[in-house]
Amino acid sequence: MDTPHKPDLYPPLKPYGEGYLDVSDGHRLYYELSGNPQGIPVVYLHGGPGAGCMPAQRRYFNPDRYLIVLFDQRGSGRSTPFASTRHNTTQDLVADIESLRQHLGIDQWLVAGGSWGSTLALAYGTTHAPHCLGFLLRGVFLGADSEIEWFLDGMGKIFPEAYSDFSAHVGGLAGRALFEAYLERLSDDDPNRHLPAARAWARYESRCSTLRPLNGGSDDGETSATFNAYALSLARLEAHYFQHHCFLRPNELLDRLETVRHLPAHIVQGRYDIVCPMETAYRLHLAWPDSQLHVVPDAGHSGMEPGIARALTQGADSLAEQLAQLLARPV
Repeated sequence: MDTPHKPDLYPPLKPYGEGYLDVSDGHRLYYELSGNPQGIPVVYLHGGPGAGCMPAQRRYFNPDRYLIVLFDQRGSGRSTPFASTRHNTTQDLVADIESLRQHLGIDQWLVAGGSWGSTLALAYGTTHAPHCLGFLLRGVFLGADSEIEWFLDGMGKIFPEAYSDFSAHVGGLAGRALFEAYLERLSDDDPNRHLPAARAWARYESRCSTLRPLNGGSDDGETSATFNAYALSLARLEAHYFQHHCFLRPNELLDRLETVRHLPAHIVQGRYDIVCPMETAYRLHLAWPDSQLHVVPDAGHSGMEPGIARALTQGADSLAEQLAQLLARPV
């Protein structure tokens, strides 16, 4: 008997609740709730830093079985102040996640995230392990200097055309000089300086993020005000975090893994992920022997590639089965 085809994502759904949470140092976070209010809580951590949450990220999770929490991290999306690097560190974001959990009255939740979201998931989980049910991670990034150097230079070995355009924006510079030039422009208050640099940075990352272009290679959306805002928060905050080594000590997340190693973890990784190469996900899997590593053979980095989306929904479904039994909740 043929197995019925399962869609890559669950159908679109709207939040049943939205709000803002005041946290420290003048930051105000947008958050939303969707799915089943009595379901297994899951918080999804977006990438970047600076990318903001997207409606499609709700759709990784079965809305009948999960209470789905999304929020915009400091400086991102609808959170304010927008694109701000002030009081914006990994430790601040970890504290924000814990403040949101307490605000929502959630005891424990599944922690999910992709790319930078996987970094933040591990930073939060290894700090607040008693409040974590498990992890769903995609496109793993551990914040190492070698990973940052790969982003700034190594990706160009696979996407030389994209790198050429990225470098051309700052006069053909490379390596540390390229990064310093972008950092200076992105930090400038003048939109005539920071916005073109942000657009060039975001376009470079986007062009390297998929095995095949998701929209046929069209860049029509890159002229919109929405893209400009996304590009600014993404590029400015990524450069800020890169400048500060992601506010992590060398190997810090793997060194702290003992606190969560007993919890279930599903790792989804595109075989041809150029932004966050598979070597890092494999290192995490080896350090977490009971974790499940799902390698998608025909995908790159983006969480919206069909194989990645399918593996994430399947991973979330599998974790729901496992957690429902542990929590004695109806499946």
